Amino acid sequence: MDSTIDAVVEIFSWVGFGLGALVAGIALLMYLFDGTWLPTRGVLEDTEHGRIVRWFDEDGGVNEAHLSHEQERALAGKQMADIFYRRGGRGRMRLTQGSPAVRTVALLALGLIGVGVVALVASLVLLFLRG
Repeated sequence: MDSTIDAVVEIFSWVGFGLGALVAGIALLMYLFDGTWLPTRGVLEDTEHGRIVRWFDEDGGVNEAHLSHEQERALAGKQMADIFYRRGGRGRMRLTQGSPAVRTVALLALGLIGVGVVALVASLVLLFLRG
């Protein structure tokens, strides 16, 4: 029975650390490919095709993007909003500077590494309890 518990704890520690490191590497790549998002103030307008937001980029160019349903709900009733646009990209904006997908993958990586840490601590506790 003791060897079964040791094996399970060891598996959880290896999977936690190994998979956590892999997912953390994926989160880092996602962060790098996400690019730089700069803050600006956007003007919201209603058009025949839905609601849009227009803003000036750092080069003085005018950009516009159609709002998604979630963005429309978040900005309901507003005429202006603080947004983030992608540097070098035309017509790309979002309401948060950091990507929700990157944040989710990074939290998954931290959770897996946390499982590895808990399994390692459990393994050490079991080692000293038997010793």
